[in-house]
Amino acid sequence: MEYRKLGNTNIDVSLICLGSMTWGEQNTQNEAFEQMDYAIDQGVNFFDTAELYAIPPCAETYGKTEEIIGNWFVSRGQRKKIILTSKVVGPGEDWLPHIRKGTSRLDRKTIESALNDSLKRLQTDYIDLYQLHWPDRKTNFFGHLGYNHEADDNPIPIEETLEALNDMVKAGKVRNIGLSNETPWGVMEFLKVSENKNWPRIVSVQNPYSLLNRSFEVGLAEIAVREQTGLLAYSPLGFGVLSGKYLNHQKPHGARISKWPDYDRYINAQAISATEQYVNLAQTHNLDPAQMALAYINSRPFLTSNIIGATTMQQLKSNIASVDLTLSDEVLDGIETIHVQHPNPSP
Repeated sequence: MEYRKLGNTNIDVSLICLGSMTWGEQNTQNEAFEQMDYAIDQGVNFFDTAELYAIPPCAETYGKTEEIIGNWFVSRGQRKKIILTSKVVGPGEDWLPHIRKGTSRLDRKTIESALNDSLKRLQTDYIDLYQLHWPDRKTNFFGHLGYNHEADDNPIPIEETLEALNDMVKAGKVRNIGLSNETPWGVMEFLKVSENKNWPRIVSVQNPYSLLNRSFEVGLAEIAVREQTGLLAYSPLGFGVLSGKYLNHQKPHGARISKWPDYDRYINAQAISATEQYVNLAQTHNLDPAQMALAYINSRPFLTSNIIGATTMQQLKSNIASVDLTLSDEVLDGIETIHVQHPNPSP
């Protein structure tokens, strides 16, 4: 396993981060335990979760994933070996009525409540990296490219959010803070406020990044390198699309898009066309398409860690093994050729 520094800290995190959002919905607790046991044996020391999980979000599974991880900590006694992340949800009045009655905002009250509840579920007294799951303000994330300012946008001030996080760090409940689904402006604004107030800096940005969505490169990649706010790449396989398993109108039993067709971010016509070419490129070079897609992300200089998710042990083993794959110049050139033809078909 390869390890990289988490931001400007002295913490080494594994290049592969174990994602958990299927645990409690597509995966049972026993299956999740098996995944965590295997991952740690392979040198993975970085686990990612969120209060929102399991996915798709609903009242019945809210917080279930954190509970499973907490039970694993108690069962295995491995808490000190794991760099653990979790997240507090942003505003979700229209689609998350089960979380704090749809009133969640990134203010002090919400952050304190959400963090304390997560700590209870996780059965730990600290979280190594606590992230804002998405911005409090209205901006372009979750598949939106263009920004249109809304007159009724009345976000919680970033200073208020950071002050609450600072107090959580001072209390020892949080060791580091990060952002997710964030824009270049947002990252720089958080960094500016933290510098002016001498509060903890953002150490990471968890955004989507895959062969179908390389928008992180446009503005955030330079920030990641110069400001030491490295990418934690989520959806690196585009909901599994880049494995090729959905091509030719296939609907594998139990797979996410088969179960929930509304998760269509990565299966528009352009994305399918690009995926066909990426799969053909991999097969031409005797590579597994999913491993090729992950290995590309692993090689990016602005990456801190690649968050993989799996519903089967076979998928998990293959995904973790991507750390051992180095892509040839010919394959990298082929990827760039396809990207020029199909730039970011799934923003």
